This record gives sequence, C-alpha cells and structure tokens, in this order.
Amino acid sequence: MTNYACNFLLLTFAILTFQITANAQSTGDGKITAKVVDAQSNETIPFASAIVIDRKTKAVVKGVQADVNGNLTVNALPKGTFTFKVSYVGYQTMVRDSVSISDTHNNINLGTVKMKPAKGTALKEVAITAQKATMQLGIDKKVFSVDQSLVSEGGSASDLLQNVPSIQSDIDGNISLRGSTGVKVLIDGKPSMIAGGNVAQILQSLPASSIETVELITNPSAKYDAEGQSGIINIVLKKNKKLGLNGSVALTAGNRDNYNANTSLSFQNSKINVYGNYSYRNGNRFGGGYNNLSYTPFRTDTAFANQKTDSKSSDIGHNVKAGLDYYLGEKSIISFTGGFNQRDNDRREFINIEILKPDYIARDLSSRNNTNKGGGHTYDLSLDFVQKFKKPKEELTFNFSYSNGTNNSNQNLSTDMYFYNGVPVSNPVEIQINDGTGTNNSYNIQVDYSLPISKTGKIETGYRSQIRNVVNNTFSTNFDYASDLYIPNYALTNNFDSKDQVHALYINYQNQYKNFGYQLGLRAEDAVLDTRLGSFNESGDLSYTPGKVDYRRLYPSIFLTQKLNKEQQLQLSYSRRVNRPRGWDTNPFVDVSDPLVRRQGNPNLKPEDVHAYELSYSKYWKKITFISTAYMRQTNDVIQRIRTNIDDYILVTPQNLASEISSGLELIGRFDVAKSWNVTGNANLYQRKLNGIPVNSAVESSGFSWNANLTNNFVLPYNITLQIKGDYRSKEIMAQGTRNAMYVIDAGAKYDFKNKASSLSLNVRDVFNTRNWSMTTTANGVVTDFKRNMRGTIMSLTYSYRFGKNNFNFKKNKKSDQQEMRSDEESF
Repeated sequence: MTNYACNFLLLTFAILTFQITANAQSTGDGKITAKVVDAQSNETIPFASAIVIDRKTKAVVKGVQADVNGNLTVNALPKGTFTFKVSYVGYQTMVRDSVSISDTHNNINLGTVKMKPAKGTALKEVAITAQKATMQLGIDKKVFSVDQSLVSEGGSASDLLQNVPSIQSDIDGNISLRGSTGVKVLIDGKPSMIAGGNVAQILQSLPASSIETVELITNPSAKYDAEGQSGIINIVLKKNKKLGLNGSVALTAGNRDNYNANTSLSFQNSKINVYGNYSYRNGNRFGGGYNNLSYTPFRTDTAFANQKTDSKSSDIGHNVKAGLDYYLGEKSIISFTGGFNQRDNDRREFINIEILKPDYIARDLSSRNNTNKGGGHTYDLSLDFVQKFKKPKEELTFNFSYSNGTNNSNQNLSTDMYFYNGVPVSNPVEIQINDGTGTNNSYNIQVDYSLPISKTGKIETGYRSQIRNVVNNTFSTNFDYASDLYIPNYALTNNFDSKDQVHALYINYQNQYKNFGYQLGLRAEDAVLDTRLGSFNESGDLSYTPGKVDYRRLYPSIFLTQKLNKEQQLQLSYSRRVNRPRGWDTNPFVDVSDPLVRRQGNPNLKPEDVHAYELSYSKYWKKITFISTAYMRQTNDVIQRIRTNIDDYILVTPQNLASEISSGLELIGRFDVAKSWNVTGNANLYQRKLNGIPVNSAVESSGFSWNANLTNNFVLPYNITLQIKGDYRSKEIMAQGTRNAMYVIDAGAKYDFKNKASSLSLNVRDVFNTRNWSMTTTANGVVTDFKRNMRGTIMSLTYSYRFGKNNFNFKKNKKSDQQEMRSDEESF
C-alpha cells in the first residue's frame, strides 16, 4: 500500500474520529416518526423529504428522507417547539405547525401523513428538498442509492458494485460479499438468465446508469431464497416514481473508445404508470499480466514455465426495459414488465510462453493468439399482482416471470511453436477452433401473503418455484495442413444439459413486546439439479452420462431485536443457508484457452451447507449513522478452486473441502463531517480457517484479512459536487496459497447547470493505475506467481438532461396544505 493510500485513509479516519467525539457530546433525545403515503392510492411514497424548523429562530434543525417503505424518522432532536414539513415532487407540501418536544414528551409519532397531488403548479418547496440519502441502514438490510455514484458514472454494473460497501469483485467480475464468493445476485428480486446466468457477464453487460439501488441482505430470513453463502445482493433497476410525463437522456464518452447512452420516458397518473428505459454500452478494457510456474523439485528437463499475456476485451450491449402498472382499484395493482438484452463480446489475447530447464536454458518457446467472439440475447417477461385488504398491512402478492436466452462463442486458438526441445521449429501454426452454442430458459412462480394478527404481530407465508433449463454444446476442430481441412477434435467436443429446480414453502412469525422484537421462520426446499454430459469417442460416436444432485432441507431463521435508549438497537440472528453448484461448475468440459492453466467443472460437486450467526449494534447521532456487525459462518462441504499439476499444465477444478469457518467484524457508518462534506465508511476484519481433504493437497490453512473503503462527498460552490473513493484489500488466504493486497482510488465530479435540468459529470476510475489482482499458490510441488491488471486509468465525461411535468390539474381542494395535514391528526 503506497503513501498516497495510507495518507488518504489515515487523514479521513482522524477527521471522523474527531467528529464522532464532538457530535456524541451534543445530541438531544427527541424523536419524530411518521409514515408517508399517497392520499388517493394509500401507496407509500419512498424518499419523501422532511425538515424540522425551529419556531423561534426559523432555522432548519434537521432534514431527513423517508426510506423505501415511506417511513420517516428524525432522531436526536433537542427540546423546543418546531414546524414539521414533508415534501415530494408532484405533491402538496404537508405542514405540522407546532410540534413540542420536552423531557416528558420526547417521542412524537405523527402516524400516517397523507400527501395529495399538487394543484396545477409545481411545488414551491423544492428548494428545501435534500438529496436522496446515499445509504439507508437497517439491521438486516442495507440499501445504497447508487444512482448518485459519481465515480462509476459511465461504467458497467461491475464497476458500480466495486463502490458499494461490503462488496468486492475480481478482475473477471466475480462478486464477493464480506470476503466470500458464495453470494446470490438478483436483478429486481429475481435471478437473471443473461448470458446463461453467468453473474460476471450479467454485470458487465448492464450499464451503471440503469441501476437505482443496491440492496445487501447479509443474513436473510426464511422469507428469502436460502441460496447464497454470505447473503443476497439485489440490484434494483430504475423505474418511474414520478407523476406526469418525465424523461431523461444521458450520453457518456470516455478514453479508449468507451461510450454509453441511456434514455428513459415515463408517464403516471392516478390510474396507470407507463415507463420505458433503453441503454447502450460500448466498453473496451485493456489488460495484461503474467503467470509464472516453478517446479519443486526440478523435473529432468523443466524447472520454470513463464507466461506473459496482453489482452483487450470489447463489449457492446443494448438493454431495454418497459413496464405498465395499472391500478385496478384503491387496493389492487397489476403490473406487466418486459426486458431485452443484446450483447456482443470480442476478446483478444496474445500470450508468450517460455519453458526453461534447471540451468535457465530454453526448452520450448511459443506464442499464441487467442480470439474469442461471442454474443447472445435474452428477453424476460413478468406479471405481478398486489392486493391489499381493509385490514392494515394485510397483503397478497403474486409473481410469474419467464426468461429465455441464447449464447454463442467462437474461439480461435492459433499457436506458433518457434523453438521446441531446443530445436527451431519450421512447422506451420497450430490452429484450433471451438464453437459453442447455448440456450436457456427459466420460470419463476411466487405467492406471498402477509397477515397482521395483533397490533405488533404478523404472519408471513408463501410459496416459490424456480425452474432453469440450460443446454450448452461445444464443437472443436483442428486444422490439418495435409488435407487442407478442419478435422473434428472429439476429445474437446461435448454436449452438456442441466435442469435446476427449487420448490420452496416458508412461514415467518414476528411480534414485539415493548422494546423487544422477535421473528421466527422456517423454509422448506426441495432442490434437484439434473445434468447430462454428451461425449464422443475417437470414432465420433456420442454417449451420455447422467448426473444428479438431489436433496431436501429445512432452513430455520431466528431474529431477536432489542431497542435501547438514545437511538440504539441490538439484534441477534441465525439462519441456515445453502450454496448450490451451478451448471457450469459441474460441466466437465476442459477450457484449454490458457496453455499453462486449464479449467474444468466437477460433476460430483455437493452443495455447501452454511450456518450463519450475526450480532448487530446500531446507533444514530444527529450527524452520524453507525452500524456494527459481528458475524460467524460455518460452511460444510465448502467449494474451492483446487489446482492440480498434470504434466505441463495446471488443472483448476471446483472441489468440496471439509469445512470453513469465517468470523469477523464489519463496521459501516455515514458521517456528516460538515455542511458540505459527508463520508460513508466501511471496514471488514475477518479470520478464515479452511479444513481441506488430504487428497486435494489442501489440508488446512487459516489467516486474518481485512478490507476498508471510504467514500467522500463534497458540495462545492458554483453547483459542483465532488466524490472521492478509496478502497483497500489486505492479503487473504486461499485453499492453496494467498491473494496479495490491493488498493485503488476513484474520483468523480458533477456540475449542475442553473436550470437544474441538466448536468455534466467527469469521473476517473483507478486514478493511480493500481487495480490489479495477484496471488501465489502451491500445488503438488508447483509454485505459481500470478498477476493480472486492467492497464490504464479510465476517464469518462457524461452529459445528462432531464425533462418533464410533475403535476396534474386535479379538482381544487378547499383546505390549505396546513389545514389538510392538521385534519389528518386523528390518523397520526
């Protein structure tokens, strides 16, 4: 870690420590709570703004925003008399003129605030509306409003997730949460079948501009899918929430021919909500690295194998989403949603390889050109229905969704052996072509019902079925110079089919006694993964080998919550989870694109069995939101990528080890350092212990690791905002070695034009060109030093324009805004 990164982190932590101490000494005990809903539909209004104004001084004491469920909480208020205002674009501002806080009356519950649409003119209170909170923390769920992330503007979803606390990704786009790669990634609450469900390709094909929020659920209850060792990441795409006709356009241009475009159009009134989004992404990434092998003891003619790689990857993607919400009645909504994704990828690699004898004299020298052109398309359809009842919080929801997609790839491996066994080679270049095709489809059916059984109690129950079918075929040929023909290579030709089914039932019961709350849940799942491998013999005859992973399990969950004085809360939770092997993890097809390191699936993989425990503590000051979580996960049959030395190459396959125990402490906080400066910080310190199986050459390993990131947001003069983000990951143990430390700095700035309808953003990702991944492993006497990096700093410039009308000419209301809110006091 260089002096730049150390100074950046130490300076910010020092300032935060001073600010925490200062703020902790000047907080009040007053609290105001309310729930904001639409007066006509009774639907909650997420992210409505509220301010508390001192009646005497007329100064704004505090401003907050409602969460995604419309709940408002204003904490740490001093004693006094205040004016309370709630506003949201397209609605009349609601005012409560006299709210008194005293020693005996310091917890004010205003109940339901019913907001009416604005009358013909835009709201006059827009100037006091604060920016949407970038982070909303709950004990079991964290919501990050990433549509305000300046440092990832113009990038992909993969770039954006690197800037979300608790999430890390590697150079291939594989996601980890709290240091664990066993994480479930959802798009709008459902698995995506883009690129056959390959998460890395899904995230690379989605532009960051299409994403509104990222939800982290680190220890899900029985209501959620049991899959995911470390939890669930739910990526929520943008959807219209404004009344009237609205639209936006954003254009991005960056160095190295990186371009993005995004446009949206929506219309909403009291009966319908129609919206559509289109985004285009053209991204180019340049990379490089090395992969050096040392054999111990030396072989007779081989001691070292050194490989150097230069690469370029070009991704072009089109993403379309459209939807219609229709209000059948005051409490009934039916929704139709459709999406389409078209993508093309062109990856090119140039690889130099030298095989050296013990005396460092060359044995073999070669070079290889790899080109891999691929693409595909995916479409998905979804039907949702929501029925609310007269009884508050009683609700029935239904979802049916279908997804279908195709994938194709053409891999051309051209190898030039120019020095072999010490003798110059004049033979022609070896050419191998691998053509791959794939189809996939998935079905999701889900029904959920929520029933309140007392003032604080509630029962939730539901059913869900997920069915995914995937077919992948690979046909391999080698060019024969004698016949001037491509001859089938049946050893690398195969057909692989998989059908993954999960059927689940769940029930949750929650209640509260005074300040103590509890939730008990049980989920039952029946999971079956059927696979079929079609392989060929030397004569080209096809035979099939079936495989099956079939199991039924119960997944209990327990949440115990205790509210303490002065805006503090404790929660203890336990859940059982599973991490299922995917079709591509079980596909035994060998990927030979890398001459020294080949990859192969394992048809005998078993699902991981995960037991997760968490103890969380949250505290709210006037300018600080803080949450800490101590956690422990025990994973049986843990899946790790194991490296095995076979002749002149390393074979990497996923295998089940005996167990893994991971325990740690995570700290997340948002700090208002000054009026124009706030910081979101995250630190995760954890210990991992892997118990292996001797046959896998991974007997036992353990070690301590940590990672931290800080995001600084500044409001500067002349309508300029600035964002600087630093991230650090320490060295981490793996089953057969260690992954080395890494740090990165990103920055972004935005200028809002005076009309507030357009803006210009500039961002710089990887300011110091330090985003690289490296590791050292040992397997069967072979020591591997590996490093890959994305070369060069990425800069992009984005222009955004927003237009629309946020009001309608409804019938004139005889009451003033203030009278209307006062008339609702009975429901407060």
